Order: sequence, then C-alpha cells, then structure tokens
Amino acid sequence: MIFCSCILLITAIFFGDLWIKNKIEYKEKSLPPTLWKGRILLHRYRNKGAMLNLGQEKSGMVAILSVLLCLLMSVCFLFSMGQRGNAGLRIGLSLLLGGSFSNTYDRLKRKYVVDYFSFNVPCSFVRKIVFNISDFCIIIGALITALSVQ
Repeated sequence: MIFCSCILLITAIFFGDLWIKNKIEYKEKSLPPTLWKGRILLHRYRNKGAMLNLGQEKSGMVAILSVLLCLLMSVCFLFSMGQRGNAGLRIGLSLLLGGSFSNTYDRLKRKYVVDYFSFNVPCSFVRKIVFNISDFCIIIGALITALSVQ
C-alpha cells in the first residue's frame, strides 16, 4: 500500500509540474502576471544549468549528473521499500524523485529546465531567483530524507 502511495506521489509531482511547465512554455500570455495578491510573480525562465544557473556552460554534464542522481535515488527508494517503518524516508525520497524526474526530463527533452515563478520580496537577490514546483519538492524531500535517515 505504501509503495503505491509513493508511486502516486512521484507521478503526481512529475505530471503536475510538467503540465504547469507546458502551460508556461506555450501559453504564457494567457496567464496572470502575479498570484497571491502580487506576492508570487509568474514568468518563464529557461535554466540551462543547475540551481541558480550553475554549470549552464556545461549543460550536457549537468544532464548526465542529473540522470545518475535520479538512478541513485531510485535505488535508495527501492531499498527503502524493503524496510519496515520509516515512512518519512519513503515520503522524502518520493518528493525528491518526483521533482528530480521532472527537472531531468526537461534537461533531456528541452535541453533546459522551465522555471516559472519567483517571490515578490524586497530583497532583489531573492526576487531574481526563479523556481518551479519540482525545485521545492527536491528541497523539502531532501530535508525530510536527511531527518529520517537513522
């Protein structure tokens, strides 16, 4: 039962974020420029590197590393299914995998990751960082996974 729930979570993150990315990528003009009373800014950004555009000049290497990390996390996920308890580890890995699969798919298919929102905050450095849902799933999943490992 837990395996099916985790697979459903991974699938929902992957296809949910892919749907939003496609909407942003191909129908950006029909979307509102802001959400949540102007606190979230919507726009398309094509990230050819990793986090904060690191490695954009070596996008092929970033894609290979992304695939290898997805494979490693998939193996960890499968091994976690053989253990009793520790639902936090499985949930964390599911969030990590859903987000990682989505961003890796973009890197392989589009040759860049579609990021689409930023936070309208006073700090200009933070306001310039553009995210997607998968980025948050990766961050939250990594935190849950790290806190769940015994």
